[in-house]
Amino acid sequence: MYDNKIILDRCITQDLQGTALLLDFLDDCEVRNFSPRTIQSYKSNLKYFLSRHSIEISPTVLKDFLVHIRDEKGYAPSTIENYFAALSSFYDFLEWEGVQKNIVPQFRKRYLRYYKEQRHEERQLINLEQMKDLIDSADWIGYKAMFIFFAKTGIRRQELIDLDLQDLFLSQNYAVLKPHAKRSNRIVFFDEECSKVLQEWLAWRQNQRPKIRNKALFLGVMGARITRDAVYDATTQHAQKLGFHNPQGNLNEKFTPHCFRHFFTTWLRRAGCPRSIIQELRGDSRKEAIDIYDHITQTELKESYLRYIPQLNIKL
Repeated sequence: MYDNKIILDRCITQDLQGTALLLDFLDDCEVRNFSPRTIQSYKSNLKYFLSRHSIEISPTVLKDFLVHIRDEKGYAPSTIENYFAALSSFYDFLEWEGVQKNIVPQFRKRYLRYYKEQRHEERQLINLEQMKDLIDSADWIGYKAMFIFFAKTGIRRQELIDLDLQDLFLSQNYAVLKPHAKRSNRIVFFDEECSKVLQEWLAWRQNQRPKIRNKALFLGVMGARITRDAVYDATTQHAQKLGFHNPQGNLNEKFTPHCFRHFFTTWLRRAGCPRSIIQELRGDSRKEAIDIYDHITQTELKESYLRYIPQLNIKL
């Protein structure tokens, strides 16, 4: 009985320690400007891991967890990779704090290599006529504005969700994105046909007042800031009706919100836009020291954007 109490007390202590360190780690993620979605994902994945294991890890513990989520839970390779990315970041923090050495990177290199080898499959690329049809098929002006803004700016889903009305400068055809760890240039441009659809969207919102008071630029059908799931569902459902999204198909048979970014990048490149301009328009992180000094002015960037961005002839 006494031994059982010692074991119980030890388990409780380990749980409390794990919870405290997890909270410290999440605070650290905020200081490092991780996106809210990334922090929430890390929190969920790490809480599940810590519900099964103590803070102290070993190759045996990691193998046991891998077998559990891969074979017992049947998670997809991408989900497995997300779990171990969270673990790697967490134990990197613990190593920084002097708590425990991070052995997760070595484990991932040895046991998760198969996932990276499977990532060569490309996303679906639709042509200009298909993109026009997708935008024109939107059964609500809110979705139409969202689709064309995606196609004309190439921004990520979370970047679109986070936009507020005050971030849009319609008279000058640009928007300023919220700070994000993955993005360098926060200014995104759009052209006149995109501007006209946005004007229709803002007029619709104006007519709905006082029902709509939300500061978000893009809303769901109920009037609140649009969610990740709502963006995904609206995109895939409209694409599926047009025949270029197969929910059960391979990656290159699906059209998801990220495919707008793929469309934006590819068609700029095919139009002859210089690589450095595309990278700046995409807001890609500057990884090399020389990139910091390869300065492109906003005027040059906007002129290049308007020269190469495809015209879709959207119905207004």
